[in-house]
Amino acid sequence: MAEENGVVVPQTHLTPAALRGLAEEFVTRDGTDYGHVEKTLDQKVAAVMRQLERGEAAIVYDSEIQSTSIVLTHSLR
Repeated sequence: MAEENGVVVPQTHLTPAALRGLAEEFVTRDGTDYGHVEKTLDQKVAAVMRQLERGEAAIVYDSEIQSTSIVLTHSLR
């Protein structure tokens, strides 16, 4: 599926290690806010994985800047 900001990559196209690495990079970015309760890295990664599985988030590859990111699906519309 092509989007304005890149190409949506199904999570099944990534190895488990690559998917985990992408999720870890996403949850450890500066400016990521998880509210008043601090969560472990594993908890944050698990939450992102659930969002990907439920279709609430998607993996997007931007060929212009050669970068892959996780975005909320409502932002793709």
